[in-house]
Amino acid sequence: MKIIISPTKKMTIETDSFLAESEPQFLVETQCILDKLQVLSYEAAKQLWKCNDSIATENFERLKTMRLDKQLSPAVMSYKGLQFQYMAPDLFTEPALEYIKKHLCIVSGFYGLLRSFDGISPYRLEMQANLSVDGSKNLYDYWGDKLYQALEFDKGPVINLASKEYTKAIAPFLQTGDQLIEIVFATRGVDGKLKIKATPAKIARGQMVRYMAEHNVQDLESLKLFDHPHFQFSTEYSNDQQFVYLQV
Repeated sequence: MKIIISPTKKMTIETDSFLAESEPQFLVETQCILDKLQVLSYEAAKQLWKCNDSIATENFERLKTMRLDKQLSPAVMSYKGLQFQYMAPDLFTEPALEYIKKHLCIVSGFYGLLRSFDGISPYRLEMQANLSVDGSKNLYDYWGDKLYQALEFDKGPVINLASKEYTKAIAPFLQTGDQLIEIVFATRGVDGKLKIKATPAKIARGQMVRYMAEHNVQDLESLKLFDHPHFQFSTEYSNDQQFVYLQV
């Protein structure tokens, strides 16, 4: 069983308590992306990132001297968005850390597919960014089926806690028999339709990873028992491809 989650724009370098243990598996491809980014003008980079001057200046300066073998920290400790804050991997027990080393992957527009303790540098690049590398139309085209292949669906189900933007890098390549289980955290409207609120969903995704790591979840039935004060597994709305947890 594998778990996939999205990266976040907010990043840090964490080397005080945790050290990287492995190299990202697509460093050659990442270097090609870095080469492309490093020849962009400031205005082109800012347009690509769709951000304000303050953020663009910080990232552009960092990009100038960026190397893939310097200032590395474990991927799972490097992202600081909501889902990672509520996952809180820096507080994991040793068995929980071993669990995410084996099961958790982060889908990245820059690095492709990251294992939890792959060493990475801070970067800014969304999967949906309008960037052509080596003649590709965009990053989805550039990565092709590499991320799908790396997840090894033949070895078991993949729990999808990633956003639609990052799921698009994997879902088009699914074969008959592959299990990509989409996790949905939703509220039920008066009309019976499900509604997803972004912030509670991001928080719950991080908390689910934490739950799986702390409880050593190895099968889908155990995942249905996810213990959360605000969400509960819904048999009514769930199916073989989608597990729905309704707000209670």
